[in-house]
Amino acid sequence: MFKVRVYVSYKESVLDPQAEVIEGAITRLGYENISDLKLGKFFDFDVKAETEQEAVETAEKISDQLLANINMESFRVQVLEAK
Repeated sequence: MFKVRVYVSYKESVLDPQAEVIEGAITRLGYENISDLKLGKFFDFDVKAETEQEAVETAEKISDQLLANINMESFRVQVLEAK
């Protein structure tokens, strides 16, 4: 069994108004050295699999079919630990 994390975020070409608002608030707080803020989400779950590669492939299929809107978002899978 493997614990995986799937990170989902907007593609570079997609406007993210929430990230722009947060970036503006950071600037108003006086942090002028912050730019290109990206907002995202992540999902943690266990995958019953024989190998790490099999766990990654399963997580990628789930992400492609359900967790990420492939028209607007991209994702990446990270294996956190083998159990």
